[in-house]
Amino acid sequence: MEFLRQKKRTFAVEIFITMRKFLSIGVISAMLLSSCNSYNKVLKSTDYDYKYEVAKECYTAGLYTRAYQLLEELIMVMKGSDRGEESLFMLGMCFYNLRDYETSTMYLDRYVKTYPKGDYAELARFYSGKASFMMSPDPRLDQSPTYTAINQLQDFLDFHPYSELREEVNDMIYELQNRLVQKEYDSAKLYYNLGSYVGNCANGGSNYEACIITAENALKTFPYTRMREDLYMMILRCRYQLAQRSVDEKRDERYRQTIDEYFGFKNEFPNSKYLKEADNIYQHSAAKVKYEDNRDSQN
Repeated sequence: MEFLRQKKRTFAVEIFITMRKFLSIGVISAMLLSSCNSYNKVLKSTDYDYKYEVAKECYTAGLYTRAYQLLEELIMVMKGSDRGEESLFMLGMCFYNLRDYETSTMYLDRYVKTYPKGDYAELARFYSGKASFMMSPDPRLDQSPTYTAINQLQDFLDFHPYSELREEVNDMIYELQNRLVQKEYDSAKLYYNLGSYVGNCANGGSNYEACIITAENALKTFPYTRMREDLYMMILRCRYQLAQRSVDEKRDERYRQTIDEYFGFKNEFPNSKYLKEADNIYQHSAAKVKYEDNRDSQN
């Protein structure tokens, strides 16, 4: 599988090996070692077949800047032909290899729209999605690009469910989802850290309740996140803090909710890194409930 993935990635070896025409050793060597003047002559040439072969050789040699300068003209001149299709795909891949991911997605998406069943449709969808993956920002920033990347990668799986690249695509989707979860976790943690501060609670409620809602929504949306344990522990802490700060008529109920939350947490994460803290929360909560029960019985 790793070999196949590597083969997919290395386009200089695998994309054109079955369809390129062999140029003479002299022409290839000339292109690789050419001066700026020689390259400028190619740019000015009106022999588009020659430009096409030179563009392929530049691409194969990793000279992506030179290749895309030729290909930008060729995609217009050769539009609708096999060479035009190949040129458009190579152009998108030039920008991908130059790490200009925004321009790469523009051309690769254009390829998919123009040639939805073309020879490179699968790879164009894959690298367009991967380019969007590379543009996904830090979790602290707006995550609109992350949602775009997830949608593109999911489209790839919809169109190519049996692709050899599906495992890598699933890994990227999972990583993007974890970035979204991280943003939600950071928001929940902010509410938790604000604690009993009421300056941001003009419409009622509390920061601990907001933390619980944020964490629970993240778990519902992304149930298989790697941050599942951290989110559950955040909820348990908030339940406990709410119980400690409750008025008398709500305190007992909230301690019982904390105990229920503890058992749910311990059942799912019996070897949790937070187990000592969770056990302390349970013991204190259970003692409070027992005290309230004894007091009620005496009354």
